[in-house]
Amino acid sequence: MSPAITDVPGLLVGHAHDTAALTGCTVILTPAGAVGAVDVRGGAPGSRETDLLDPVATVSVVHAVALCGGSAFGLAAAGGVVEWLRERNIGYETRVRRVPIVPAAVIFDLALGSADRWADAALGYAACVAADRHVAEGSVGVGTGASVGKLLGMQHAMKAGVGTWSETLADGTVIGALAVCNALGDIRAAADGRILAGVRATEGGFADTMHLLRRPDVQQRMAGMLGGENTTLAVVATSAHLTKAEATKMAQMAQDALPRTIRPAHTPFDGDMVFALATGRQRSQHVAVLGAIAAEVLACAIERCATQATSAGGIPAADDAGG
Repeated sequence: MSPAITDVPGLLVGHAHDTAALTGCTVILTPAGAVGAVDVRGGAPGSRETDLLDPVATVSVVHAVALCGGSAFGLAAAGGVVEWLRERNIGYETRVRRVPIVPAAVIFDLALGSADRWADAALGYAACVAADRHVAEGSVGVGTGASVGKLLGMQHAMKAGVGTWSETLADGTVIGALAVCNALGDIRAAADGRILAGVRATEGGFADTMHLLRRPDVQQRMAGMLGGENTTLAVVATSAHLTKAEATKMAQMAQDALPRTIRPAHTPFDGDMVFALATGRQRSQHVAVLGAIAAEVLACAIERCATQATSAGGIPAADDAGG
């Protein structure tokens, strides 16, 4: 079994999807709780409970992170995650009852599958039921309707999906990542810049989004483009003990993975967001170490968003396009 974010003790991952509508939900469960944080860089984020993750906010522990398809409609899937946790009496302790804390974020996948169906509470609940230490990758869960390389429209785009990876340090500290890439730009190999999935050229091969952005005709067309239809979402996690401020710094450093593997990243049209989770199962490790390695682990996960995807909705994946 390949390295995965669930190599971090205390984490489970579940997927649920609608393969007809090409949408879905992926849930990272932390039933025992984990310190949570987030770093938002994209210009068009869609999210829930991210203000709570600010280091100055009162609550530090979250019980799940939900990544959902369906743009803003898909945030409803988090309600199903909350319900699954409520049934098990998992949540933040109040004087009345425990309240599950579930940050969530969405991708825009309405253009590939169905524009009138999206991740909902039933899919969020089903993802929790399916949660396990084994993490399926590719066109599953939130990655079911993910695509990349959309600068020239969906007819030139390629399929992407969910990817995951992990690394264990010499002292046993685990750093893991899970991502879904639904970017405007191309996914590239961090090592050599080779395009793995992106805008397909009419004559075959890749058009290269960065090359296209230098063309005056493409620059003129961008004035009519709408924001919010692309996004890369990620979760980086560690078994180390971190404060919320330290977890925030880890998320910030992990964002370096996006410009290493996605070009361009953090555009006005993307809602790029990285969550961080620290389960505290092991002693503290310096956040500079964790953040630097989290960026490399996340880069591997993003590459797998391309290499593990399968064709869907009439657009090819890397294997089918010769990428």
